[in-house]
Amino acid sequence: MIHPTAIVHSGAELGRDVSIGPYSVIGEKVVIGDGCEIGPHVVIEGNTTIGPETTISQFASIGARPQDFSYKGEDTRVVLGRRVAVREYVTIHRGTVRGGGITSVGDECYLMAYCHVAHDCKLGPGVIMANSSHLGGHIEIGTKAILGGVVAVHQFVRVGEFALVGGVSGVAKDVPPYCLASGARIYVYGLNEVGLRRNGFPRDTITKLKRCFKIAFRSSLKISDAVEKIRSEMPDVPAAMRFADFLASSKRGMARVSLSKHQFRAA
Repeated sequence: MIHPTAIVHSGAELGRDVSIGPYSVIGEKVVIGDGCEIGPHVVIEGNTTIGPETTISQFASIGARPQDFSYKGEDTRVVLGRRVAVREYVTIHRGTVRGGGITSVGDECYLMAYCHVAHDCKLGPGVIMANSSHLGGHIEIGTKAILGGVVAVHQFVRVGEFALVGGVSGVAKDVPPYCLASGARIYVYGLNEVGLRRNGFPRDTITKLKRCFKIAFRSSLKISDAVEKIRSEMPDVPAAMRFADFLASSKRGMARVSLSKHQFRAA
């Protein structure tokens, strides 16, 4: 299952049924889980763990040194979950000490060609990054969030769970969970209703999330007061509580909410 031109360090750990394509290089501290498929010309280095049944396409680079001047060669890590799809030319850099030391990609994420995941990023399960989307350092992307093609996300920004960011967008502020956002300077346009329905959210929960959005962004309340109002009105709705917690914990501030009647565009 290992092509004769591949270079696999004797210290690497390979699970069962792992295949490694021509001219790929696997480093000393790499752990590759059962059933993984590593394409040709792939480089996996550093202290990197690849979960079972993950596929990594040609010319990807996983576990390289972070592009951070504070990094001095410390033994930091990259961790990929189960059934992650890493397409052509994707780069994922290991963490830094000041960022916690780990760059992590959750189960069943799909990273399309030419994407970049910088040091200390945390991707939840089921995240999709379309072609040429790029994450700066210390970014958090919530469960099943989707980034369209050619999206650039500023360091320390968070994108909430089940959010959808349209293509060719610049994300410099936090994008709330369950919302649609787009624009060269990101604007939030409303709730990601189609995405929520596709992911099995009950109609009643979607209705209550609409109410959360209106309280937070269509009223005259300060964010702190909106958070308290959501918590007091919907304490028994987990999604509403996560929405409120996300707003309350923002350090960079929320992306601006569009007041125009123009519809959200995915690309």
